[in-house]
Amino acid sequence: MVATPKGFRLSVHPAGFRASGRPDLALAVSDIPASCAGVFTQAAFKAAPVLVGQETLARREKAVAVLINSGQANACTGDTGLENCRKTRELVGRAAGLDPEAILPASTGVIGDQLKMDLWEQSAAPLAAGLGTAGVEDFARAIMTTDSFPKFGGLTLRLGGGEVTLAAMAKGAGMICPNMATMLAMVLCDAAVAPELWRAMFRRAVDLTFNRVSVDGDTSTNDTIYGLANGASGVAIQGEDAVALEEALTKILGDIAYMLVQDGEGATKVLHIAVSGAANDAEAEKVARTVGHSQLVKTAMYGRDANWGRIVAAIGRSGALFKPEEVRVSLCGVELFTRGQPTDLDFDSLLKEPLQGRDLAIDIILGSGPGRYTLLASDLTHKYVDINAEYRS
Repeated sequence: MVATPKGFRLSVHPAGFRASGRPDLALAVSDIPASCAGVFTQAAFKAAPVLVGQETLARREKAVAVLINSGQANACTGDTGLENCRKTRELVGRAAGLDPEAILPASTGVIGDQLKMDLWEQSAAPLAAGLGTAGVEDFARAIMTTDSFPKFGGLTLRLGGGEVTLAAMAKGAGMICPNMATMLAMVLCDAAVAPELWRAMFRRAVDLTFNRVSVDGDTSTNDTIYGLANGASGVAIQGEDAVALEEALTKILGDIAYMLVQDGEGATKVLHIAVSGAANDAEAEKVARTVGHSQLVKTAMYGRDANWGRIVAAIGRSGALFKPEEVRVSLCGVELFTRGQPTDLDFDSLLKEPLQGRDLAIDIILGSGPGRYTLLASDLTHKYVDINAEYRS
């Protein structure tokens, strides 16, 4: 069981946005105005809650709540969608005694549908009344869409001034390739962190975790991750404690990011792609993302096929600068390719057992440069096609 950080109360409610009848509306309230941070999709088509969330963070350094619904994305809904998003904050704010403009919104679901405002009007009061009755796992379950399991985690960190607790919740299984993916996430922390410091460490942690995963190469209109740090623990963050907190934040986001790939729609494998020896990190990233997005590589890994040619072909079309004769490729610790040709190892035999596992390491050395980059990616299966072909039917 993951503990809820001090000073936060959670609530979930079955509003009826989804046909399943399970909770599909979630609210996290901080009893103390909290330093707030957020990272959002870079897509040109941004959902109404993304626009409202960005607007809110631009205007204020502190927030009091995060409000998330599943079932309806409120994306590509025009001015009506923006009005409805703000109205949902007003309904919940009034019911819970909160400043509506200090509530950070997020939505997930089918693009294009307007919010069912009658259901919001019916749900605001019971959602507010339930504050304090839900836990971290409950919140994670309420925001699921095609997820096969709830994604959450937590940790307690002992710092110079005492203990602080962090908890993270997320949803996402398809349209995952963050520049920021169809994923929503939230981190709660009971440390006292100055807003500017919290936002800086949050951005860095997201870049090292959520922005280094890919399921299918698609990004979405709604991608959002929020972070609230309210200080309820009484532990003020400064000096070395800031370094330790950022490390903890990066770890918990890394754990959740792994879950996104692990639960990729229909996925059976997690590909740990590590590129080194590039001219710089940007060149290494080009290679890692091209390999991770390659449908041929992904289907080969699903088929447990040690097909080095697909990996090398992806490297070659990545656009990165390297000398082909210096490239080396290993799969699950077995070197497949070096000096422009395959090795003479019997890698089909050597890899027969390792390829049965879930976690597969793909190590690519481009040369002797300082550039490095890592990416987590899923395989591509028949089930992915089934899930997405039937998403709206």
